[in-house]
Amino acid sequence: MDYKDLDVWKTSIALSLDIDKNFADCRDYGFNDHVTRSGLSVPSNIAEGLKRLPDKETLQFLSIKNGSEAGLETQILIGREIGY
Repeated sequence: MDYKDLDVWKTSIALSLDIDKNFADCRDYGFNDHVTRSGLSVPSNIAEGLKRLPDKETLQFLSIKNGSEAGLETQILIGREIGY
């Protein structure tokens, strides 16, 4: 299976691009850096995980991806609350 064919990977790429565009003017550079790196981690971990062998490594990277998603969601919620 090619990760580029997965809707979840395509959606996470679009999300990463949206994050980059929406946070381009954010002057809180630490927050900006953390959010954009989290956004990059999601599609990157999907791609890495699906290229790993054996399945145990694939599952490990997909688990890391889940953690990155949760962290990103938390950062976005906090960013909304503080007016970013």
